[in-house]
Amino acid sequence: MRYRTEIESLLADSPLTDPEVVESVRELVVAGEFALAFDTICSWIYEDDLCISSSYFDRLLNASKVMGSERLIENIRTLVDARENYPAEKEHLTAYLIEE
Repeated sequence: MRYRTEIESLLADSPLTDPEVVESVRELVVAGEFALAFDTICSWIYEDDLCISSSYFDRLLNASKVMGSERLIENIRTLVDARENYPAEKEHLTAYLIEE
């Protein structure tokens, strides 16, 4: 696994919006601190309670196995957006909200 490419890709696709956090991760990647950059992405996703897709979670999980950070990822599992797996419920909720 090319750590730099994967971390940059995870960052680009992440739900992180704080420019300072994003810049901090980029600086860590440039410095070759890939494990710390990965940890920072995961920590901020968890701390800010940001929803992620199951496919993004799978990418985090795969990267964590290579980097030896699987325990960190287990905390994030609760943030996977369950609605993506239930499109009918999502449509029902959307229709309900529009009616209100």
